[in-house]
Amino acid sequence: MKLVVVSAGLSVPSSTRLLGDRLAAAVERRAGDVDVQVVELRELAVEIAHHFTNGFPGRALAAALDAVAGADGLIVVTPVFSASYSGLFKSFFDVLDKDALTGKPVLIAATGGTARHSLVMEHALRPLFAYLRAVVVPTGVYAASEDWGGPDGLADRVERAATELTTLMQGLTPTPRTPKPDFEVTPFAELLK
Repeated sequence: MKLVVVSAGLSVPSSTRLLGDRLAAAVERRAGDVDVQVVELRELAVEIAHHFTNGFPGRALAAALDAVAGADGLIVVTPVFSASYSGLFKSFFDVLDKDALTGKPVLIAATGGTARHSLVMEHALRPLFAYLRAVVVPTGVYAASEDWGGPDGLADRVERAATELTTLMQGLTPTPRTPKPDFEVTPFAELLK
């Protein structure tokens, strides 16, 4: 299975990247043979901007977009800016093909300075990926500054979310299915005869 972690952290080291790594490690422990690839959006910022102005992805951005589209599951992690995901995070998903995430399992996660920003999970991240027709795991993981050194409730959330993502990756196919009706449609003109 192929797992891609999309990290929108801006600093080095980054708590956003650290959270992505912890989530990926938890998935690896459950799923066994998992090929993990990390996409650092910080390194793609210029190519993302150029894609908006010229309509073509650079080589590194094209590889990242292909990796995301070809993944069996995604972990997406963003820092919180102004009570929402970062502009760099949103810009990456704006240049991604609109059908690339259809049916794909996605674990959403975010980092912020205070627990008050945890609503970003429900008011920004979950709607974004629902719009992209991804299958978002029920447990999102938000890590505030105090979560890193405090009682380890963060570890429980990481484990629960990783279990949910692993289950979806092993049980869902990311290709959309068109349901076939179990009835026959009679044209209106035929009904009038």
